[in-house]
Amino acid sequence: MACTALTKGRGLDCNRISGGIKYVYFGVYDQFDAPIETTGIVVVDSVVTDIEMGGGFSLFRYTMPLGVASATETIVGSRENGTIYYTPTLSVILNRLTKEDQNQIKLLGSTKVVAFAQLNATLSTGGASDAHDVIIALGVENGLQLNAGTMDSGAAWGDRSGYTLTFDGMEQNPFPMVADYTTVPFDNAGFDIPGGIVTS
Repeated sequence: MACTALTKGRGLDCNRISGGIKYVYFGVYDQFDAPIETTGIVVVDSVVTDIEMGGGFSLFRYTMPLGVASATETIVGSRENGTIYYTPTLSVILNRLTKEDQNQIKLLGSTKVVAFAQLNATLSTGGASDAHDVIIALGVENGLQLNAGTMDSGAAWGDRSGYTLTFDGMEQNPFPMVADYTTVPFDNAGFDIPGGIVTS
């Protein structure tokens, strides 16, 4: 008897997509209203359908330089133990060393976060003129932590001066995608982010 059943096949998409990340939105893990499983984020069929944050809390948007940020997920299975889990990893690059960033990176290093990555890829619904970006959610169940990174001044004039940060976690399920928004990200009717999106 099969333990699970597949529900869909998959064809070849006619559209080409772009890789990479435009924006990363960080939320403090403990500021999502619980209990909804582990955080105030509802996932139905691999889609985030509801986000509930506590009073006054915000998501913090970081703009990514073109072609440098990435989100990956590794599937880790054990035939011997009969187990499987997923390890999401978010790699972020911030150009220029600043005292403000030094402080924020210190805070990120001591805080468990949920991250939302707004991709360059767009959803396959609708025409090109109204296509919205794909947004994926990382660390929904157990959060992500900043576990590696560098602060580098560069050597040559053309070298990057800035930060390379790597967040990772362990989850029971693959990272979900956020339900499509109406006009701007996170304006969904079911989402409650009282402090809004902080961009600077």
